[in-house]
Amino acid sequence: MKIVIIEDEHLAAEKLERYLLKYNKDIEVLIKLSSLETAIPWIGEHQETVDLFFMDVQLTDGLSFEIFSAVSVKKPVIFTTAFDEFAIDAFKVNSIDYLLKPITFTDLSKALKKLKSLREQFSQYTEISPLVQLGKKSYKDRFLVRIGNHIHSIPTESIGYFYAEGRDVYLRRTNGKKYLIEYTLESLEELLDPKKFLRTNRSFVVHINAIEDVVVYANRRLKLTLSPKTENELIVSREKVAQFKLWFEGI
Repeated sequence: MKIVIIEDEHLAAEKLERYLLKYNKDIEVLIKLSSLETAIPWIGEHQETVDLFFMDVQLTDGLSFEIFSAVSVKKPVIFTTAFDEFAIDAFKVNSIDYLLKPITFTDLSKALKKLKSLREQFSQYTEISPLVQLGKKSYKDRFLVRIGNHIHSIPTESIGYFYAEGRDVYLRRTNGKKYLIEYTLESLEELLDPKKFLRTNRSFVVHINAIEDVVVYANRRLKLTLSPKTENELIVSREKVAQFKLWFEGI
């Protein structure tokens, strides 16, 4: 893995590099940059060679968030800072994690394991073998629901989301109507197209087109507004935030 460290404190940058090599001796730190002035042009010219950025939030000549306004950062980022007040801004860009200083080896290891896990989860959708390509997995495109003595067939594309209430699971169509179904949310995760549907927390599986707004919420979480409206607040759980951002961006 090729990594770039953007950090204006020399000792902090050296410590981070030691931890990275301790985690995996095959990691290569391509360069250590200390300012916006040096980081912005370097990223603009060389980021295709990078697998991951570590960025200190506060640099000598400004906040590293300014980098994202100056150049399109296409690779994942792990932010580091001595203050937690920038957490909300970190989630507005393609960050995988947010580490508070002093960074421990345990913190670093967890962040890198999270990145590995996310890549493995999404690789199954992007790195399809030729054999699988010939017989692509098909996803469920209709659900049968019962209304009294009548059975209706509901197209998946007309479903805004699925949600659980106690032991019952419902689908809610984009027209607002809801129906009880005989599926668990766990089974729905296997049956639905992962490019269109995502399990956002323990209670919801959401269609991407049903999302009207995403707001950065307390404790590094996200609050979703859906159409049709949900009866209760829909909060993306902390462990799902990074996955949600990649999915919502279409990665």
